[in-house]
Amino acid sequence: MSPAPRSVAVVATDGMLHFELAVAYEVFGSAPAALPGPWYDVRVCGTHAVRVGRFLLEPDCGLDGLADVDTVIVPALADVDVDPPADLVEAVRAAHESGARVVSLCTGAFVLAAAGLLDGLRATTHWAHAEDLAARHPRVTVDPDVLYVDNGSVLTSAGKAAAMDLCLHLVRRDHGSAVANAFARRLVVPPHRAGGQAQFVTTPVPAEDGHPLAELLPWVMRRLDQPLTVEDLARQANMSSRHLARHFRSVTGTTPLQWVLTQRIRRAQELLEATDDSVDTIASAAGMGTATTLRRHFHRTVGVPPDAYRRAFRA
Repeated sequence: MSPAPRSVAVVATDGMLHFELAVAYEVFGSAPAALPGPWYDVRVCGTHAVRVGRFLLEPDCGLDGLADVDTVIVPALADVDVDPPADLVEAVRAAHESGARVVSLCTGAFVLAAAGLLDGLRATTHWAHAEDLAARHPRVTVDPDVLYVDNGSVLTSAGKAAAMDLCLHLVRRDHGSAVANAFARRLVVPPHRAGGQAQFVTTPVPAEDGHPLAELLPWVMRRLDQPLTVEDLARQANMSSRHLARHFRSVTGTTPLQWVLTQRIRRAQELLEATDDSVDTIASAAGMGTATTLRRHFHRTVGVPPDAYRRAFRA
């Protein structure tokens, strides 16, 4: 794992949506308090002063500013029926060929697809435009059901709130769970929503006061080191297992046990990053029972074994 990418270029062109552009600039342009190391250096790149929603934006530099950055962020386009600017497509393609990590937010995926960066890859965009993206770019495997897709050097997100999820995912990749969680707390947003979570859920935010899961989710988080069954959760929430499953699906887009497993994997990541505890000790603290169980689920979810994850992160 190389040092955290520091230079970030946020692309700006006429017809972009201001929300996704502002999210990217807020996350990568504002260092959290008590950061243990340097944050990102952010520039806004475009060919001229551009109209972004109701705002007029003056870029810091031209599209040639994409040539020497670590990460390129392509915010959402308002009109996907119009081909993205050719100079923008070429600049994004050249940046990736030079080694940059390229990230699209919402309909910014149409720029990456036009550049050929999504060919043969799984990608996502806002669910309302997924069918159009797939039709126009048949070599792209478009998944309309997820929040974001991480292909390593090419990443795509769904719409609006999912743009924040992907940006925080990048912070987690670059700086670790502790920094990402602290930064999320400052922004008053959930510290982690897995990329595979469904785009369209009834309540795509943490349960509010009065919601049946408002007290249950923190209760579970305090007991991740203990055996937990669906029946345990249903009993604590004072509802049937079937009723609990319906609430979990509407709030998180997944099942109770899958949600618990995801939280345990995240807890294991935090402990691998921040402690020297053995894998056996971490497996117990994360409620996985044995190191063998942790290794199996961790490898399946994260893509590498716990020991390799720890070595890569600390390197």
